[in-house]
Amino acid sequence: MTAITETDTLFFERAGMNRARIDSIVAEALHGADDGELFLEYAAYESLAFDDGRLKSAAFDTSQGFGLRAVAGEASGYSHSSELSEDAIRRAGETVKAVREGRGGAFAAAPSGTNRALYTEDNPLGLVEFETKVKLLADIDAYARARDARVHQVMASLSGTWQAIRIVRGDGAHAADIRPLVRLSISVVAKDGSRMESGSFGTGGRVTFERYLEPETWRHAADEAVRQALVNLESVDTPAGEMAVVLGPGWPGVLLHEAVGHGLEGDFNRKKTSAFAGLMGERVATPGVTVVDDGTIADRRGSLTIDDEGTPSQRNVLIEDGILTGFIQDRMNARLMGAESTGNGRRQSHAHLPIPRMTNTFMLEGAHGPGEILASVKKGLYAVAFGGGQVDITSGKFVFTCTEAYRIEDGRVGAPVKGATLIGNGPDVLTKVSMIGDDLELDHGVGTCGKEGQGVPVGVGLPTIKVGSLTVGGTAV
Repeated sequence: MTAITETDTLFFERAGMNRARIDSIVAEALHGADDGELFLEYAAYESLAFDDGRLKSAAFDTSQGFGLRAVAGEASGYSHSSELSEDAIRRAGETVKAVREGRGGAFAAAPSGTNRALYTEDNPLGLVEFETKVKLLADIDAYARARDARVHQVMASLSGTWQAIRIVRGDGAHAADIRPLVRLSISVVAKDGSRMESGSFGTGGRVTFERYLEPETWRHAADEAVRQALVNLESVDTPAGEMAVVLGPGWPGVLLHEAVGHGLEGDFNRKKTSAFAGLMGERVATPGVTVVDDGTIADRRGSLTIDDEGTPSQRNVLIEDGILTGFIQDRMNARLMGAESTGNGRRQSHAHLPIPRMTNTFMLEGAHGPGEILASVKKGLYAVAFGGGQVDITSGKFVFTCTEAYRIEDGRVGAPVKGATLIGNGPDVLTKVSMIGDDLELDHGVGTCGKEGQGVPVGVGLPTIKVGSLTVGGTAV
């Protein structure tokens, strides 16, 4: 069954709406606007959490609704409702008309269509029995506790979403997508005497739950959570100061996402509030640094067959060999900047306006082996995993907390450290990348990006890289 066929059933047959009448309502509401669309959504969500050896919570929820947007210049008229009916959409049409009063522009052409499918359309929530999911979490709990006597607490959760969307434009064009999304998360607390430390690991993607029933998948996740907790039990205070920092592959790409990626989104650059504004075509990073946002990678958490405006996702090179070559664009900001949408118009739900957002953002690999990079550092920090962080888009300044990091001493990985923070400036960091590894990894599928109160799933990635100098905040005195 195609996405169009399935959403015909959801939004027209089941909701009792007539497609031709909806087309007419949308066309009339958007007449004279520059752009806009009707966004229809149905979503089902399930989550289970296991803690202290028992099922702590279980939830299942469904939601549906629409958002109708009319765009005129820089202004957007938006009306949304959880009521899926022709009358509700007609009332919304009367509301959004106000934004295009006095305008008579030509309506923007619809995005090109696509027959590509980047992930299954199967609903992950109904393919595995509830009891099987509970047993999986219980097995994870028992397995993690058996790995080491110092494991004191285990928390495991499993969640899944099945989202169906339909986009109707004022010119009668339709686009649809069916999006599965699942995630397995494991946290472990290890205790040795009076000291307790934690470790965590998560994995997910646009797949179904069956993948996480495979022992090699969940055991690997549990092993990593236990390993990190035990490593942190041995950690020592972090030395503070300016030093070389080596970022490990995979999840440390979250620093690239936050400190650099947001600054390359079209709205910030159109408004000239980004540290990268006005630098198109100029060198913003050392040679060899190439940054890509790619929404076309099969099954990845951040991937989209089409974005939330109906534009097919694509692979966008943002920085090529150190030169700024592109921004992440939705339709409105691209039009105002004289560019094309890059398939990055995203929204959290029907109750939100689409804005430029990343999909899977990563740096391409280089020519150096990770061992060679570490060997080049006499004294520094090796950051393997990150927790939270804060970034100022205008200045590019950031602060990130490391959840797993080590001293580098005479080219060797030394003792694990606790309380390490990285402090710097995103654009500045790109000019200090002196070595790029040949070991590019994407994260394991746990990222959620927040912007303007909206959260969307994303992916990040990085090869091992050496930053020549970065401020490290530490706990050593």
